[in-house]
Amino acid sequence: MKKYIPNALTLLNLFCGCIAVIFAVNNNFVAASIFVFLGIFFDFFDGFFARKFNVQGALGVQLDSLADMVTSGVVPGIIMFKLLSLAIDKPEISTLSNDWNSVIHFQGITFSIIPFLGLFITLASAYRLAKFNIDEDQQSYFKGLPTPANTLLIISLPLIIEFQNSDLMNAMILNKWVLIILTLLSCYLLNSNIKLFALKIKEWGFKENASRYVFIMLCIVLLILLQFAAIPIIILLYLAMSLLDSLAAKNYKSN
Repeated sequence: MKKYIPNALTLLNLFCGCIAVIFAVNNNFVAASIFVFLGIFFDFFDGFFARKFNVQGALGVQLDSLADMVTSGVVPGIIMFKLLSLAIDKPEISTLSNDWNSVIHFQGITFSIIPFLGLFITLASAYRLAKFNIDEDQQSYFKGLPTPANTLLIISLPLIIEFQNSDLMNAMILNKWVLIILTLLSCYLLNSNIKLFALKIKEWGFKENASRYVFIMLCIVLLILLQFAAIPIIILLYLAMSLLDSLAAKNYKSN
């Protein structure tokens, strides 16, 4: 019975991702974000229980990537598409309107190409997940930004607009050039060779997990202080701490 639990959790991740896609397409980004958070939660614990019950296998690896492709690949691409559509269609708007219509009008044969750049995130996510499946080195670390972390970065944008009501942040998020640069940066980070520490804790000692524990504590503080605006800062912090970790490891080996 225990051997089925990890795959069941992975399928719950996929189920949540499918629901998130439906909500994102229908412009309900709050509900989409809730199901993305749930999907990432299940994604974390499927691996945890697979290791705990010692039932890791090739099927679970493939199934995990397929589920992540929806929750952490399709959903952020759709959300970036919608953000770019809004930025181009109504650049003067600084708060979310109830109607997030894109500028595509198929019947009138009028549409903008730029919002489709957002779907590059989906393509980059697929490429990253395929590389991850055949890369045997990424056991204790990640090479490039994990798709769930990238998804949290993207879905934080409409949540910041919806709940934090800051004219400055809204203007930045709804700037098409900021969104285009963020899209390209996201695609690069997903498939870069930057080594990032994984949050998988095999032993609970502080010495072995100092970076992880410090990172988790800083995340909690930032989320309390800045709410959803903390998520982009947390991603930057994750990148910075991972780079420092890599430099420290290199210095240790050279000595």
